[in-house]
Amino acid sequence: MTSPMELELKNVKLRAGDRLQVKGKITKNAERFQIDLGTDNNNLALHFNPRFGNNTDGPMLVCNTRTGGCWEVEKREKILNLEKGTSVKIVLKLTGDVFEVELPDGQEFQFPNRHDLDVITYVRIRGDFKITCFKIC
Repeated sequence: MTSPMELELKNVKLRAGDRLQVKGKITKNAERFQIDLGTDNNNLALHFNPRFGNNTDGPMLVCNTRTGGCWEVEKREKILNLEKGTSVKIVLKLTGDVFEVELPDGQEFQFPNRHDLDVITYVRIRGDFKITCFKIC
């Protein structure tokens, strides 16, 4: 069994209008992976967490925020176009008051910028996902 992948970047400068593009492959036995954006691990403006486990309704996208190490209210949405064993491109963009997430096949998802952050300084990607390309533009 392989250990989950993890990429953690500190002192990043992702500003409103910038795009974070992540390309990679969801492992064929994936249970979940996450992309976290914030100021540090305890203060996340966006916790983007596709889950493939034992959901009877299929894969579920869970998004949340974390303040001072405490999770806030989750937003859950069924996802149709993220599948185990597939290569995907996910684009996350901070537009000011919301995060816009572009998923494969044109599906879009929005999550509020509850922390009102103008600059993201912390990025972490971990879980059952193998990164092939990571780009901020």
